[in-house]
Amino acid sequence: MRRMTREMGRHTLKWHSGYICAVSFSPDVHLVASGSWDHTVRLWDAKTGAMWHTLEDHSERVKAIAFSLVGQLDASASGDKTVRL
Repeated sequence: MRRMTREMGRHTLKWHSGYICAVSFSPDVHLVASGSWDHTVRLWDAKTGAMWHTLEDHSERVKAIAFSLVGQLDASASGDKTVRL
């Protein structure tokens, strides 16, 4: 995982209503994805900390998330025994 640089700043991302189980940076380090016990995956702007999008496809907590090499959110895995692509 790449380290955040000073130019990117530091942010506290607080929109989840449950524990956060997974965090992943996109390969270009422009996006951060977080997966939670609240059954959502949230996408964030790594530089500003602004939330871009919420994915609410899982019926159980999100345990893992992965980006593709081109920077798109590729998959999320959940306790509902599914992987969403």
